[in-house]
Amino acid sequence: MESLPTTVSSKSDRRGRSSKSQNNSKPSLIMAFFSCLAWLYVAGRLWQDSQHRVALNTVLQKNYELRPKALTVDDKLMVLGCKDLERRIVETEMELAQAKSQGYLKNQKSVSSSSSGKKLLAVIGVYTGFGSHLKRNKFRGSWMPRDDALKKLEERGVVIRFVIGRSANRGDSLDRKIDQENLATKDFLILENHEEALEELPKKVKFFYSAAVQNWDAEFYVKVDDNVDLDLEGLIGLLESRRGQDGAYIGCMKSGDVVTQEGSQWYEPEWWKFGDDKSYFRHATGSLVILSKNLAQYININSGLLKTYAFDDTTIGSWMIGVQATYIDDNRLCCSGTIQEKVCSMA
Repeated sequence: MESLPTTVSSKSDRRGRSSKSQNNSKPSLIMAFFSCLAWLYVAGRLWQDSQHRVALNTVLQKNYELRPKALTVDDKLMVLGCKDLERRIVETEMELAQAKSQGYLKNQKSVSSSSSGKKLLAVIGVYTGFGSHLKRNKFRGSWMPRDDALKKLEERGVVIRFVIGRSANRGDSLDRKIDQENLATKDFLILENHEEALEELPKKVKFFYSAAVQNWDAEFYVKVDDNVDLDLEGLIGLLESRRGQDGAYIGCMKSGDVVTQEGSQWYEPEWWKFGDDKSYFRHATGSLVILSKNLAQYININSGLLKTYAFDDTTIGSWMIGVQATYIDDNRLCCSGTIQEKVCSMA
C-alpha cells in the first residue's frame, strides 16, 4: 500500500516532462521557420546582387569599348606623319601646276615642231562652221596656202588650220562632210569634244587653245574669226618681233558698256557681275587674239575651271585678269580700222 504514491508520483513526473518538452519544441519550430526565412532572404539578396554585378559589368564593358582611346607615341607619330604627307602632297601639286604652266605636261602626247626641230612660231586657228564651205575655199584661194604651199609654210614655223567642233548628232552628214573635206585638204583642227553651235562659241575658245597646245609646240597661238582676211606675211613679221615674250596677250584692245537689255544684240546674261558701272574690262576684240604659249598652256591646264561669258573675247579677257599677262594693244590688229599697216581686214 505504501508503494502506490510512488507510482502515482512517477506518472505525474512523466506528464510534467512531456508537457515541458512540448513547450520547448514550439520555440524551436518558430526559430527554424524564421531561420528559413532569413536564409531565403539572404539567398535572394545574394542572387539579386549577382545580377546587378553582371549588368554593371556589361555596362562597364560597353563603356570601355566606346571610350576614347589614349594616343600612344606611335599613334601621335602616325598623325604627324599624315599631316606631313598631306603638306608634301599640296606642295607637290603646286610644283606640278607650275611645271605644267611652263610646258612640262606629264603623259602629254608628243607635240609637233618645225621640220628643222625648232619651236614653231605660231599656230593660227581660223574659226569655221558646217555651212562655211564656200568661205573656206575663198580663204584657200587668197591668203591661206594650200597643199604643198601649206607644208612649206609649216617648215617656216607657221601652222594654219580651220577649227571646228562636232555636230550635236555625232557622226551625221555634217560630220561626214567635214571628215571628207579634211581628208582632201588636211587643213582642219577638229575639236572632238566640242559641239559646234553658235551659243557654244565661248567654250570653243577653250577647246581650241587646249588642242593647239597639245598638238603643237609654238611661241604663239592665234585665234582668227572666219570673217577676217589676213595679211599673212604682215602677221608673221609682227609675231617674229615678239618672239620669246612670255605672258603676251596681244590684240586690238577695247572696253565698253555691258548690254543689259535682254533681246538686244550683244546682250550679256550675267551683266550684274560687271559692277555698278556695267562696263567691260579691257580685252582684245574677238576678230583676232594672240596668246603666248604659257597663257595658252594656262587655259589648257585650267579649262575645266574657267568661267565663260556670252562672248569669246570678253571670256578670254576675264581669264587674263587673273594671271600675269602683258597686255599689248596693237592697232595693226584692229581689223575694222582704217590704218594702212594693219595685218587684217573684215572680209
